[in-house]
Amino acid sequence: MPEPILANVFENPFALVILLLVALLFFGHKLPQVARSLGSSVSEFKKGVKAGEEQANQEAEDAKKAAVEESSKK
Repeated sequence: MPEPILANVFENPFALVILLLVALLFFGHKLPQVARSLGSSVSEFKKGVKAGEEQANQEAEDAKKAAVEESSKK
């Protein structure tokens, strides 16, 4: 059975370098756009994580206040 064309690419560093150079030649003009998109995605993810943490902290504080009020009424 014949081996796939890219089967030994990761075993041979020279072939991997050639493959990366060819990919850079064909897709190099899109790299700035991809990097910009990746950067904005990371920043949006961080904003979402921060908002989720703030919401969780606020809910925890509200639950503590409710528990204190509940225990003071008894």
